[in-house]
Parts: sequence; structure tokens; C-alpha cells
Amino acid sequence: MPKLKINNTEIEVPAGTSILQAAELLGYEVPRFCYHDKLSVPANCRMCLVEVKGAPKPVASCAMACGENMEVLTESAMVTKARHGVMEMMLINHPLDCPICDQGGECDLQDQAFGYGFDRSRYTEDKRAKSDPDMGPLIKTVMTRCIQCTRCVRFSEEIAGVSDIGMMNRGEDAEITTFVEKAINSELSGNLVDVCPVGALTNKPYAFTARPWELRKTESIDVHDAVGTNIRIDARGNEVMRVLPRLNEDVNEEWMADKSRYAIDGLKRARLDRPYIRDEASDELREASWDEALSLVAKKLTGVSADRVAAMVGSLCDTESMLALKDLMLSLGVRNIDCRTDGTLFDPTQRCGYVMNTTIAGLEQADAILLVGTNPRWEAPLVNARIRKNWLAKRVKVGLIGEQKDLTYPYTHIGSGPESLASDHSFFEILKSAKNPVIIVGQGTFLRPDGEAIHAALYEFATKMGVVRDDWNGFNVLQTAASRVGALDIGFVPQAHGLNAYGILTASQNDQMDVLYLLGVDEFNVEASLGNKTFVIYQGHHGDQGAVRADVILPGAAYTEKDGLYVNTEGRVQMAKKAVSAPGEAREDWRILRALSEKTGRVLSYDNLHQLRARLVKDYPQFGKIGAVVPANWKSFGVKGDVRKHMFHGAVDNYYMTNAISRLSPTMAKCTQVFVGHDELAEAAE
Repeated sequence: MPKLKINNTEIEVPAGTSILQAAELLGYEVPRFCYHDKLSVPANCRMCLVEVKGAPKPVASCAMACGENMEVLTESAMVTKARHGVMEMMLINHPLDCPICDQGGECDLQDQAFGYGFDRSRYTEDKRAKSDPDMGPLIKTVMTRCIQCTRCVRFSEEIAGVSDIGMMNRGEDAEITTFVEKAINSELSGNLVDVCPVGALTNKPYAFTARPWELRKTESIDVHDAVGTNIRIDARGNEVMRVLPRLNEDVNEEWMADKSRYAIDGLKRARLDRPYIRDEASDELREASWDEALSLVAKKLTGVSADRVAAMVGSLCDTESMLALKDLMLSLGVRNIDCRTDGTLFDPTQRCGYVMNTTIAGLEQADAILLVGTNPRWEAPLVNARIRKNWLAKRVKVGLIGEQKDLTYPYTHIGSGPESLASDHSFFEILKSAKNPVIIVGQGTFLRPDGEAIHAALYEFATKMGVVRDDWNGFNVLQTAASRVGALDIGFVPQAHGLNAYGILTASQNDQMDVLYLLGVDEFNVEASLGNKTFVIYQGHHGDQGAVRADVILPGAAYTEKDGLYVNTEGRVQMAKKAVSAPGEAREDWRILRALSEKTGRVLSYDNLHQLRARLVKDYPQFGKIGAVVPANWKSFGVKGDVRKHMFHGAVDNYYMTNAISRLSPTMAKCTQVFVGHDELAEAAE
């Protein structure tokens, strides 16, 4: 470990640490444009120049490793002059766009020009201009502003795993552009906006809508997949203007998936802002008061046998509202409840059988990974990015059982169905001999009638492969719904002798289910499978699939409009915060259920969110450990039975449209058109 002095302060650092990193450890600021701690080091902007005693000229601190007895100065006269020269060169061709640039107010170039720049320019020639390539519906380009730092190129190739942009030509003709006019086909492309230190790449849907100093910032959690990405919601008035990622090394690092970033325009469309009741004579929905709607719902719930009542929850629900619904249903004697509305079948009794036991960050320790029935690139882009990160660092061996897709890293295709688990493939020897083997099971594995039997077969396979030991659990289930693990943790599954989602829908088709309560359930397979005689109560925030079939609509709040707890796929409890208010007469979901309980005469025992969370933590202590992963004990799971020899199909067939918010997003519709290859909105209209 070399010892050196930086500005006469002595420090000892691990071998290979750069001067820039060592200076940051001591609290000395070194400006930079091209350097990014998650990307490779190109050392091409030269803004991080420092003086090293004995060196004939300033050195790039991002690329120079610390040496024994090295003496470094970060604020000497030589360094100041060098920074002035570099900044002057940077601004030679940069246009005076700050008043109209979306990066204005949060631009690295602005900040560093102010802090380290020269007070004049000696350049009198004409400025260079470049054409703006079309990078698709998400990224706006103004390449005249580009300073060729290559952060975007390195992010695309290293993190996203796509080679759609690059540096072309040399000298004054050098430019960053797309190849053959191709849109950037990556689920992580929005991060190019974040890594760009100038205004060359900006958020296209957000263009010219707001300035950063106008926005109210709220730290929250994303719900578009089960990763639990840490986000910051920027709002102006009562409108969500944009969503940005927050740093959390254990979950999303500093990245964010495109759907989480860009689907927010769906929050403004087809919103439910008042209660509705279906008129029996005209069979059309009419506006109603809260009292009238809740009274009708209570009458229906209490007027029939509890065996003919059921409740289901959707993929965007917070845990508090699901617990309130469960408490209400149990007080009414209803046992037919389920959270697996996507049609998956697996054993929910053992927590180790439905969470990502290795954790997302733990995937970096794996030295062999087997993917079963999953396409992580669409189901959880940030989990896929972790796998690619491991592959780049260690060339980890990856095997796949299921549909073959481009996952941005090479893999061995073992087979397409569950029979592959019993085969004698050579990859299984690699998995068995690995120090830290990992199995990742997708929801596509359980989207079949024999899902519980496959769950049991996976337990036996994991045991046989030795993926679980005292200090390592390599068995993982990758969930796709933000609410799923929280619902399973509180037991929102069929109670004793109750019906699961399949049973509830079958009973409805056979006219054996009189009342069905849908909390945020917008899955097409549910609404399409309901019988005509079932009275449907829909509580949600969008006029999507659930509202179309409903007999009563109770308007709820979206994830940006309420406080709530969500549990991600690794079992990490995280807290979402309210950023804006719900529209019109819409209310937070748990409040609606609390008011409904009074109408039914089974008053719930909590009057505010604090009391509800206290009830939650009392019965389920893991919810009191916000931000932490509570390990699950390894126990047998699944139900032994016959396994069909049918291939696994992915749980997501269109990444950009998976829930009510994203389906109603115009931006996601454009992405579907460009990247998926067809216009689903046009298909729906036909």
C-alpha cells in the first residue's frame, strides 16, 4: 500500500488507487468530465490535471496510480493555468445555449467553468457545428454541445451492453453518433442523460418543460418492476415532471430502467378521480358519492355467503393497503384471497422459495449463474446489468433454460423446458463445482398449471447442485411485481380451504362467485376470465382493464401520491414517499378500506398510517427493518407432482407496457412502436 502526500497531507491507499480517488478520500475536489467511477478510465478530457513533483508537466489524476512517496499538488499555479487552458479549449466550440438548454442549472460544464475556468477566450474562428443523430423517442441530441468525453459510449458498451453509439472520425471531424441511424435499443438508455456532463444528451419527453430550481424533490421508490429502484420524484405544483435515480449501491447503484424514468406521463392519463357505480338499467357507469359507493360495496360484501366472496391485489399496491384489505376480508370470513393475479403458481409458505436470497449486489460474487424461465433484461434490467457487470469483471459462466434472447452477455443454452433440469448437461458440472453458484428463477417458470411441482423440482435441483450452504444461498426467484413479495410476506394468499387466483376465476365463470374485490388488479387475464354474474369492485387509480369490467369503482392513489412500504424481489423493505396529491376525490387505498370497514360494521383497529404500520410490524417484524434484507431460512418448498414437458415462456412480452401506468403512457407507446416492432395501441383499437 503506497504512502504519498497530497497538498502536504499524508495518506496510505491500496495499490492501484488513482490520484483522483486518493484526493477525494482526503476531501480535495478535483474537477473532471470524462471520469466516472462506474466506467472505464479514458483520460481524454484532461480537466483533472494535477502537479506531481518531479514530473515535467501536469498529469491526468484519473489515470495515474498513486506511487510510494509521491507528492501531489491539486491547487498549484501550474494546475490552475492548466485548468484554465483545458476549459478554454472545452468552450471553443460550445454554443451559448445555457438559457435554452435543459441541462441549465445542473450542468457540470457550467459549474466547472465557473469554478475553474478562464475569464476570456482567445478563439476568434467560426465555431464547429454537428448534425444531431436520432437516438429514438427517449434521448434528445444537440451534438454541437458535445465535448467528446465518451461517457455515453462507455456506458452503452460496458453497462447497457449495446454498441449503438460510438466515436467516429478524427480531429475536428470527431463526433459521437449512432451507427446507420439506429435508435438506442436498450432498457437502460435513459442513463445516458445522467452520465452526460453537458447538454448534448437530454430527456426528450421532458424537453422545455421545467427548470431544476422550480421543482420540489421527493425521495421515493419505483414500482414498475420488483427491483425497488431508489428514485427522486421532481414535481411542480401537483404534477410529476420527471423521475431520477438515487444512489443505492445495494439495489440500483446509480442507474435506473427506462420504464421507471419515462412512463410517468401515464400518470396524467385516464385517471380515476371520483367513485362510479354501474347503472343496472343502462349498464353504464355513472358518477356517485363516496357514501353511496361505499354503502353499496358494504351491502354486497355482507349480503352473501363469505364462501362466494373473493379479493385479489395487483402489482403496484403498497403493503399497508394489502394488509388493510386482508384484515377486512378475514373479518368478513372471506378465505378466497390471492396476490398472484398474473397466473403464477408456486408454494408461498416458505420465504426462501420466493425471494432473491443472494441479493442483487450479491450477484457480483457469483462464479456460475443458471437462468431458468427468465429474461432478466426485460423483467429486471438492473438485475441484468449486475449479471453483465460480473461477466465483464470475471467472465462468469452463464447458462439458460428457457427462451433464447439477447441478454447482452454470452450464455450456454441448456434447453427450453423443465426436463432440462434432469439432463446431463456439461454446464451443471460447472455449476456444481462453482464456489458461489447462483440459480435465478423467473416468473415464466410458474406461469403454468404444474408450477408448484416445478417449484418442488427446483428445490431438489438446487440441493443437488449444492447452491445453498451455511454462508451462501444461491437460490433466487426473480419477481416482476413490486407488490408481490410484500403480499406474500403478510400472507395475502388463500387461507384454509380458500381458492387461489385460478380457483377464483373458475368459480366466477361457473357463477359460483358473487362478489370480487380487485385492489389495483389490471391484468387482462383476470378481467377476461370473469363471469357475467360476478359483482366486481375495482379500487385503483387508472381507467384500465379493471375499471372497464367493474360494477363499482373506488378511486385510489398512484405510487407518487401516497406514503407506502414496498418489498423488493430480494426481500428488502423500502419506504415510498408522497410527492403530489391524488386527483379529484381519489384517496389513499388504506383510507378507503378503513372507511369501508365502518360501513360493513367490522371496523379496522387503526385510524392512521402510523397505527397501521405498528400493526404491520407487530405481526411481521421484518417490516420494521427499513432498507435491510432479512435472510430467509432454507427449508423445503413446492408440491411434488408431475411436471409437463412444455417449454418455459417469459413473463414479459413487451417491456414497455406491463401495468396500468405504462400502458397509458404515450412515451411507452412510442417505444413499443420503435423497439418492439408493432403498435400495441393500434392493435387494441382494431
